[in-house]
Amino acid sequence: MLEAGCDEAGRGCLAGPVVAAAVILPPDFDYGILNDSKKLSEKQRNSLRPLIETGALAWAVEMVSNEEIDKVNILNASFLAMNRAVQKLKVKPEHLLIDGNRFRPQTKIPFSCMIKGDGRFYSIAAASVLAKTWRDEFMGKIHLEYPDFDWKQNKGYPTKKHREAIAKYGITKYHRLSFRLLNEQLKLNM
Repeated sequence: MLEAGCDEAGRGCLAGPVVAAAVILPPDFDYGILNDSKKLSEKQRNSLRPLIETGALAWAVEMVSNEEIDKVNILNASFLAMNRAVQKLKVKPEHLLIDGNRFRPQTKIPFSCMIKGDGRFYSIAAASVLAKTWRDEFMGKIHLEYPDFDWKQNKGYPTKKHREAIAKYGITKYHRLSFRLLNEQLKLNM
């Protein structure tokens, strides 16, 4: 059975897109270090990416922009990115393995949701690596546009330095306006 593993990267970020990948691996695909991208170093992820891209039967990566995230919310944007990646595959899978506990398909392809699937299934781990490396690469490019936000390091996640830059310089066209960008809560003046 041709199974495509699907995963996303960037759900918890304050800036940038959410990125999803879908990967169909051959049955004999085995790279010992392949695992959930969060458990791998950046160097390991970057060394695995070309192996996955050349060794997979099919793979696709898709992004959903911060503007789209603000319109549909981050959960729906994650589903949208995964659906786009699945639909972009050059080989049609017979089954989808989705990392996580929910999914809203836009195709009639049967699917199974796998909690912590990126640490249990090679195809989901491969999708995890592709989604993460493609997103990190994108964040590195837009870092050149807005170096004060340190996206080359924090990848858009809510670090202290990122939030300090938002407070000092304001928001950019890449920030997610539907997210709480600063730690400060609004207070009523009485």
